[in-house]
Amino acid sequence: MRIILIGDDNLVYFLSKKFVAEKHQVTIINCDPVTARKFSHQIKATVIIGDGTHPTILKEAEAEKADLILALTAHDEDNLVACQIAQQHYGVPRTIALVHDPAHQQFFEQMRISVAFSATQILANLIKKRADFEDITNFFAVDRGQIGVTEVILNEDSPAVEKSLQNLDLPAGALIACIIRQGQAFVPRGWSHLEVGDRLILISQPENYDQLLEVLTGKVE
Repeated sequence: MRIILIGDDNLVYFLSKKFVAEKHQVTIINCDPVTARKFSHQIKATVIIGDGTHPTILKEAEAEKADLILALTAHDEDNLVACQIAQQHYGVPRTIALVHDPAHQQFFEQMRISVAFSATQILANLIKKRADFEDITNFFAVDRGQIGVTEVILNEDSPAVEKSLQNLDLPAGALIACIIRQGQAFVPRGWSHLEVGDRLILISQPENYDQLLEVLTGKVE
C-alpha cells in the first residue's frame, strides 16, 4: 500500500516507522527542512520538503498513486485542505485527518473526509469513564500487547516538572500523546512545558515502559 503522511511531530515519526516495518511504501511531506532531514535519516521512506496543502507538492509525492493520505499537522485547516485536494485532484480513495479542536470534527465529516479523529476528544472521553485515579493508571494494551496506554499524574517531586517535552530524554518507543491540565486536554508539542498536577496520557512499547516512567516520575511501577 502507498501511504503519504503530512506533518512534523512524533505521531508522523512513529506511524511512518510502523508502516515501513509492515512493508508499505511510505512518503512523508514536511515543511521544516531540519525535521525532514531527521526523518530521512531515521526512516526508510521518501521525504519531501514542502507544504502538504499545495497541489504541486502532492503531485511530487505522487498522490495520484496513493492508497491513503494522513494529514497530521498542527493546524486543522491544513489537514482539511490537504485531504480535500488529495481526494478531489488526485482521486486518493482514503483520507484521514487529525482534528485538534473537537468542535471541527463534524465539519470534517460533512466535507467527506474518510476519517476525522480528535485525539483530544478520544482521550477526554476515555478519562471521563474513570471514576478514581492513582498516580499511575494502566488503561489498556493494544496490538496484542505490543503497545500500552497509561495515565501518569505529575507531582511536585516529578523530575519532568518545568521541563519541555523536547528536553526530556524519552525512550524511542514512547510518546506523550495528551496533557490534561485543569480539566482541559490538549495534544502537546515539543516546546510544551510540564507542570505539577498534569495528567499525561502515555503510549509506549512494553520494553520502554519502565524507562518512560522513570524519566517522568523518577520511579518505576
